[in-house]
Amino acid sequence: MAALLPSGISPMMPKIACEWGLSGIEAWKACADVFVIVDVLSFSTAVSVAVGNGATVFPFPYGDAAAAAAEAARHEAVAASPRSAGGGQLSLSPASLKHIAWGTRLLLPSPNGSRLSLATGDAPTICGCLRNARAVGAAASRLAGDGTIVVIAAGERWPDQMLRPAIEDWLGAGAIIDALGGTPNAEADLAAEAYRAAKPRLAQILRDSRSGRELSGWGYAADIEVALEVDSAVVPMMREGAYQAL
Repeated sequence: MAALLPSGISPMMPKIACEWGLSGIEAWKACADVFVIVDVLSFSTAVSVAVGNGATVFPFPYGDAAAAAAEAARHEAVAASPRSAGGGQLSLSPASLKHIAWGTRLLLPSPNGSRLSLATGDAPTICGCLRNARAVGAAASRLAGDGTIVVIAAGERWPDQMLRPAIEDWLGAGAIIDALGGTPNAEADLAAEAYRAAKPRLAQILRDSRSGRELSGWGYAADIEVALEVDSAVVPMMREGAYQAL
């Protein structure tokens, strides 16, 4: 795997890679010192909001409500409702978590971010987004030392379950890589360049992205605005199967 990284790297600097989805995790699992999961609309943003309010978040695969309820009971946690439930219930909608009670244990099913968070094995795993990009970059650098940081853009999935690259995750990954002190491979370097180029009109790009248009069409435009918030110092890290503040 080292051959995929640029030559001439200082031994004191972390090496940075950027990949997509579950296959990206599998490609780097044997040598990653830190994984950063980026699912901007909406898992990573939801986790950052909940953990920032003092909650503990248990990722869980999406789709089996009965299994989610059983797992929530096992962890003495509240199972998040479907986003469509509305009525102020806790869900994958970041806006619904703005006032989550301190100390809440929340089981959060999601089709992408949760699945990826549970796939990283023993490597330290951080949840990153645009809101906390600088704090996540600094934390990942400290954890990795001169090792390898792998930033995973989650992407979405087409109806046939194939990966659909999502520009909001590519730009979120780029924001984190831009904040990292290290030597990026070509993919990571390009993600950071894309973020820097997009930064002056980032809000417009997220609102106009396919995922942004979908959320707005479903009535969740507020979630995009939460995702566009910046300078959160919260760094959610997986410990004992749940994201908690580092």
